[in-house]
Amino acid sequence: MSESTTPNFPPVEIGTEARPPVIVLPDPATLFARRAARFRALAPGHDLAPYLQFLADIADAQHGIVDTLPTPVLPDADAIARAVEFSMPVLPRSPFTPDAVVQETLARLLAALSAIDMPEPAHAALERLRNAEPEALAEAIRNVLDDAIPVEAIPEHVFLGAALQVHFARAAARFDAGKLAFIADGVCPVCGGSPVSSGIVGWQGSERTRFCTCSLCAARWNAVRIKCLACSSTKGIHYQQIEGADGQVKAECCDECRSYVKIMAEDEGTTLDAVADDVASLGLDILVREEGFRPAGVNLFLIGR
Repeated sequence: MSESTTPNFPPVEIGTEARPPVIVLPDPATLFARRAARFRALAPGHDLAPYLQFLADIADAQHGIVDTLPTPVLPDADAIARAVEFSMPVLPRSPFTPDAVVQETLARLLAALSAIDMPEPAHAALERLRNAEPEALAEAIRNVLDDAIPVEAIPEHVFLGAALQVHFARAAARFDAGKLAFIADGVCPVCGGSPVSSGIVGWQGSERTRFCTCSLCAARWNAVRIKCLACSSTKGIHYQQIEGADGQVKAECCDECRSYVKIMAEDEGTTLDAVADDVASLGLDILVREEGFRPAGVNLFLIGR
C-alpha cells in the first residue's frame, strides 16, 4: 500500500533565506565512489540485494577509470556562448559523435567490468558490446542518448550507459557553472538530459531548496519545489510513499500530466544518492504506476521500469 500526502515543506526561517546556486557541476573524482558505497549500504536485506551489489561493482569500475582517461573535448567557446544565449544545452546529446576520448572511456570501462562477477547473460551482453562493429556501437550510443533503448538489448545498453555517465560527468565538470543558464524544470542545463530524481538539500546557503540530478552527466540544477518537473504545473501535486516508510524517498506525482519523479530528503543528514536510492525504491515505482502515473525521470540502471 502507499500513503499520499499534500505538500508540507517547512519554511525557510527569516534571516536564513536560501540563495542557492542555479547549477552545481559534478565531481567525478568522488561521484562514483560515493555511489558505490551507497549501493552497498542499501543492499543487505533488500529484495534487490544482488542487483544493488552488481551496480556497486559497476560504480566501482566507473570510479576506477576516472583518473586514467584523457581530457574530454568540449565545444568551442562560441558554441557554448550561443547555447547559453538561446537556453540550449552546452554539451548537447544530439548531434553527438563519439570521439577518441569516448571510445577510450568505453574500452577501459568494459575491460574493468570484465573482472567483476555477473550472471552469464550479463557477461554475454558485455562480450557482445566489446565485439560490436563501429556502426552498431554508434547506434547503441544513440539509443542511450535518445532514451530509446530496445528491450531485447537492455544489458548492453546498461553497460554502455555507465560508460557515457563517466564521459559526460567528466566533461560537465570542466564547465564554469557560473556561466551556464537554467533551461527548464526537467531539462539538464549541461547535456539536456532528464533528471533521475530530485532532492531537498541542506547545503549551507541552499537550505531546503530542491535540486534535480541529471541521469547522464550528474549535473544538478535548482528547481522550484511543489512543481511538476514534466509539465511545470503547480496544480494537483501530491506525494506518495510506501506505507510505513521513513519518508526519505517519495514520489512527487502530478495529477495534471499523470507523471512522477522521485524526491529525496537529502537535508536529513543521510547519504542518499540520486541514482542508488532511485533503484532501491523500485517498489514505490510499482505502486504509483499501478495508480496510472508514468515516470518522468530516467535511470540508466532501471531501463523499462
